Amino acid sequence: MTDRRDARAWLEVAQEAVRLATADGAGQAEALITADDAALTRFANSEIHQNVSETNVQLNLRYVVGRRVGVASTGRLDGNGLRAVAETAGRIARNVEENDEFQSLPEPGEPIGELSAAFATGTAEATPELRAEGARAVIAAADEVGVTAYGSFATTTEAIALANSLGIRAAGERTTSQLITVSMGPDGGTGYAEAAAVDATTIDAAGLGREAAGKARATANAVAIEPGEYPVVLEEYAVVDLLDMLGYLGFSALAVQEGRSFAEPGRRVGSDLVDIWDDGADPSGLPMAFDYEGVAKRRVSLIEHGVCRDVVYDSQTAARAGVRSTGHGLPAPNPYGPFPLNMFLGTGTTSRDDLIGGLDRGLLVTRFHYTNPVHPKLAIVTGMTRDGTFLVEGGRIVGPVKNLRYTQSYLEALAGIEAVGSERRCLRGFLGGVVTPAVRIASWTFTGGTEH
Repeated sequence: MTDRRDARAWLEVAQEAVRLATADGAGQAEALITADDAALTRFANSEIHQNVSETNVQLNLRYVVGRRVGVASTGRLDGNGLRAVAETAGRIARNVEENDEFQSLPEPGEPIGELSAAFATGTAEATPELRAEGARAVIAAADEVGVTAYGSFATTTEAIALANSLGIRAAGERTTSQLITVSMGPDGGTGYAEAAAVDATTIDAAGLGREAAGKARATANAVAIEPGEYPVVLEEYAVVDLLDMLGYLGFSALAVQEGRSFAEPGRRVGSDLVDIWDDGADPSGLPMAFDYEGVAKRRVSLIEHGVCRDVVYDSQTAARAGVRSTGHGLPAPNPYGPFPLNMFLGTGTTSRDDLIGGLDRGLLVTRFHYTNPVHPKLAIVTGMTRDGTFLVEGGRIVGPVKNLRYTQSYLEALAGIEAVGSERRCLRGFLGGVVTPAVRIASWTFTGGTEH
């Protein structure tokens, strides 16, 4: 189904789906509608080669009979489609085993305020020409220094509407945009740059192009160095992976309740410089007013001055713990539990030049690639560097080095943070929006080299 409506119009459809489910016999019911208008312009070999757009609408219906929960989805949102999905969800609910962990769908709680910062007309009305202009700016920067540009510029408008039989009603619209580019040089050098924003017109495509192109030139003819422990400066792109992994492994109430999280209230896991929180209302990130259960998002302090404080909850984990949901539920069915989708790392007072200047002999790392958890409880992760790794001696960049593989406890990395950048960037991680500065860490364990 591809007709365009605003979130309030979709809310009426969600309410009708709930009505049909309860009429069909559901003790409780929840209808979530997500409607996306997404467009993407791709470029490769310093040429724009593809522009695509799509409109998708989906209804997710959660149907509860006692402690049995069935979920069915559909893209057909007319009367017949709504009746069919209600019947399907009902059949599933009556034939699945009881879920002993389920207590109830969420009830209305804190009012959901207006969040105008989540929506930008510049993104909602973005044209292929706007994205092409951004791509051309990146390509021009690459041409200027003799490297080749690759990447994409994406814009998305999302309408979310949710209703349940206990009285929750939530509707809103948000926009997101992201420009990613990789430049490749003739002598094996590569560079990376990225930005995310609510408003696509605020992304500095030319600046990102110069950043990636400059790295591609600077990493030409990289040399191998011995693996081992090195102090590092992690640029923002690398810090995103650190925060995302910690969010995935430990900042979820389900991970705590299942005994696989490192997070314990009052436990010190980082240096005094480390403050991490989740805030869906902060306009400097990619805001969301409510979660996919229709619960208002609350600001959650995850780590304060290096000490664990709280974790994020959805309705089920909150009921189990006897607390309120923090507004971090994901669409049902969800076996993964809640996640922080709007993470922030607090800024420090150190300039970028001084972060590097504080390295006697160490490495400047642009970003990480192919990272995977090895030991969730200890937050040990393996991966490799990519698109710009440099040797620093005496506080100055000496030259590029070939990429290195690592196995590192991200908790030990937090404990080793000795300086935090004074500037920050809004980026996209695999969990959602991340706003972070660069950091300097006393030691990082590199276990091997690569061919490039």
